[in-house]
Amino acid sequence: MSNPASEPFIAIACGGTGGHLFPGIAVAGVLRDKGCQVMLLVSEKSVDQQSLKAADGLEVTTLSAVALQEGQARNAISASWDSFRMLSRMFRKRKPNAVLAMGGFTSAAPILAGKLAGATTFLHEANSIPGRANRWLSPFVDQVFISFSMAALRLRNRSVMLTGMPVRPQFPETEPGAACRIALSLRPDDPVLLITGGSQGATSVNSLVCEALPLFKEAMPSLQFIHLTGTEDVEKVRRAYKSNDLRAAVFPFLTEMELALGAATVAVTRAGASSLAEMAAMHLPAILIPYPWAADDHQYFNARSFADSGAARLMPQRNLTAKALAVAVLELIHNADAREAARRALDKWFFPNAATDIANKIFRSIDRNSGIVDEQSKLSLNPR
Repeated sequence: MSNPASEPFIAIACGGTGGHLFPGIAVAGVLRDKGCQVMLLVSEKSVDQQSLKAADGLEVTTLSAVALQEGQARNAISASWDSFRMLSRMFRKRKPNAVLAMGGFTSAAPILAGKLAGATTFLHEANSIPGRANRWLSPFVDQVFISFSMAALRLRNRSVMLTGMPVRPQFPETEPGAACRIALSLRPDDPVLLITGGSQGATSVNSLVCEALPLFKEAMPSLQFIHLTGTEDVEKVRRAYKSNDLRAAVFPFLTEMELALGAATVAVTRAGASSLAEMAAMHLPAILIPYPWAADDHQYFNARSFADSGAARLMPQRNLTAKALAVAVLELIHNADAREAARRALDKWFFPNAATDIANKIFRSIDRNSGIVDEQSKLSLNPR
């Protein structure tokens, strides 16, 4: 029987959006399987609390954190300071062996408190253009992991490792097709268009698709829809499908994203790094509409990387019409060769061992720095 006092303790800061939380959960699962105690550090935002349904019994601590946006600087600094003081007290009583931050506004306080406590510190940068928090923190951490090779040029750290983006194991384990459609109350044999704006939805994308519904109805009456709207637009979108007499599964948010991706023939989505990684894991062809106000326009550059490799089609939101979107979707649904070419190109972007590679690096650092990892645990370092 294991002794909790001898088990490595790792804190993972992964709050703010599902795009930070779900990859953090994936790494946490691997570390827990290696015998580590793992604590997730998340924000108070509702999207974090909803997403924690996928945390599978992991220990969770909620931080006071506010995104550093225009007009929010004072609140963001105050919240980060409160989180830093709370974590410093916590880490004095229960020292972490390592702290991993998955990016975003919940990263700074855990990394700084972890450094103060003597922990080995790690960052994961999900996007092609690193976020402000990670750019600021990167010189202070022991190791940086990245999903896009171009991100290394903007991070001031001598130890940068390309791992790709971790995804939860249920994505590569899910068989796409009829079973996923049936699970979402859709017809098993008709094509499905998935629309998602990420964990928080996308009002502009929702409006474009709703405007295009009559065109879809006229051109392909058998087309079905899975639409993840975010909390603001769910009722409006449901009414739009009902008024056009189209079969649709509409949700504000879906924890079981593997079902949605497995059911879909084609997706229309934003270009957040986590969403792209999940589509790559499921080899789902997509039309990407990057969020045009993302920091440093990083979603555009994420999408550009996928589109340049043939893994997706990029359609910037500026001047995009419902008709142009409908034409692009229908062309891709009708063109099996184009979808197959996109699936082959997506192989480049699927890193099946990302969570394991990150966990192994953290685990080895604990072994090297603290010596508390036993011989049996060392045997589990090699990826399967």
